Amino acid sequence: MSFNQLAGSLMQFVPAVRRPVAAVFAAAVIVLPVLTQGALARGPENIADVAENVIDAVVNISTSQTLDASSRGGREGATPSPQVPPGSPFEDFFEEFFKNRRGGQGGPGGPGGQQGENNQRGQNTPRRVNSLGSGFVIDPSGIVVTNNHVISEADEVTVVFNDGSRLKAEIIGRDQKTDLAVLRVKPAKPLKAVKFGDSEKIRLGEWVIAIGNPFSLGGTVTAGIVSARNRDINSGPYDNYIQTDASINRGNSGGPLFNLDGDVIGVNTAIISPSGGSIGIGFAVPSKTVTAVIDQLRQFGETRRGWLGVRIQQVTDDIAESLGLKATRGALIAGVDDKGPAKPAGIEPGDVVIKFDGKDIKEMRDLPRTVADTPVGKDVEVIIVRKGKEEKKIVKLGRLEDGEKPQPASAKTTTPQDKEKTVVKKSLGLDLANLSDDLRKKYKIKESVKGGVVITGVDQGSNAAEKRLSAGDVVVEIAQEAVASADDLQKKVDKLKKDGRKTALLLVANAAGELRFVALSLQ
Repeated sequence: MSFNQLAGSLMQFVPAVRRPVAAVFAAAVIVLPVLTQGALARGPENIADVAENVIDAVVNISTSQTLDASSRGGREGATPSPQVPPGSPFEDFFEEFFKNRRGGQGGPGGPGGQQGENNQRGQNTPRRVNSLGSGFVIDPSGIVVTNNHVISEADEVTVVFNDGSRLKAEIIGRDQKTDLAVLRVKPAKPLKAVKFGDSEKIRLGEWVIAIGNPFSLGGTVTAGIVSARNRDINSGPYDNYIQTDASINRGNSGGPLFNLDGDVIGVNTAIISPSGGSIGIGFAVPSKTVTAVIDQLRQFGETRRGWLGVRIQQVTDDIAESLGLKATRGALIAGVDDKGPAKPAGIEPGDVVIKFDGKDIKEMRDLPRTVADTPVGKDVEVIIVRKGKEEKKIVKLGRLEDGEKPQPASAKTTTPQDKEKTVVKKSLGLDLANLSDDLRKKYKIKESVKGGVVITGVDQGSNAAEKRLSAGDVVVEIAQEAVASADDLQKKVDKLKKDGRKTALLLVANAAGELRFVALSLQ
């Protein structure tokens, strides 16, 4: 076996430095060079200059955690070392690698052949597990930024600098929703720091540079391009990632993404990976989001986000047609919190928010992010569309507390198709009955649902079934008009058909009183 074959067979055993979290958290940016006319194509010439200028501001984040015996199962610290043939060029590397991961305590397959001895002596003894990530200095006085998941469960956090020096760090604040954290160290002299750039100005195809700590190998400079912007990977309510065609691996989490001016335009955070290694799809939190969160964490030790007090859902093509919108855009208000700022401002279910504080709301997910970035207590101008006409509302923004979340409208996914014996109407693929005390009791419909028509059955294969309507749901409105009875609903459906409408927009409450809009075909 050749040396290269041996290297390939051994390196497949290298485990992740960090445990996987949903989409595997990590970061760095590498792109394989492109062959052009038989020669290796190069990136911009100033990549080396930028890297040389900023590398001392990029740090390794070393964390340690005490685990008892009950928490060892499935931990990355319990992963056995690969069996390396004696005399292999990788023998020393793997021994040192796994020794460092376990805090020098040996462990299964560890140096010295002590697997059985350690397991027998230490199976009920707490032990230390070490792990490494990345970060960067943003203030010469000792302020460091990293990912929250890098330090979230750590007992101790140490910042390791490019020259090998180490300083204990304290956690100033952290934010789970954006996966960011701020640390403070106390250096003897000012540190090399980097500054944030404007992530809103980056373009697709623009070159970017990252420095991180892949596989605990120390500072590593990599380069690639911006593949996409505003990516939503469903990791949180404020997803707005920069995507890179990066070769990204665990251990790079929290590292900076630089533009060619040496400014930080993102914090490398996550990858999509079926195996834990890079497949060339990596994500970074844009600097516009980072700076707002970091400023609040430094000032307050916590985030203070704006709160509108509404439940929202996506405006689909059929909903847009039902509402008479000229384009499919905005965030549809499905419900309004009685104690929230939106209610006294006159915002109602069925309104579509198209602009907030001067910023266009192109789709549903734009609204929570924009509201969160707006200062608490600010009087904000909100442009809505109500029954085809634009209106302006002024909202005094509240504060989103930790226990609150930007609420999308809910929808049931499991639906027993119970049918009430006293069905009085069948319409739109639904069996309908007037709301009564008996039906309220049967379907456990809360008193907060004051009126409407109860769905007692849904035709399989109908448009209503596709939209996940179910027995026990209550149709409160149709075409933004209240529904008093099943007969009333049928009359409104007939009128919509007569007017040439293709869809009927229903406001539906579940048994708990949560509202959502559903557009059903009239054809």
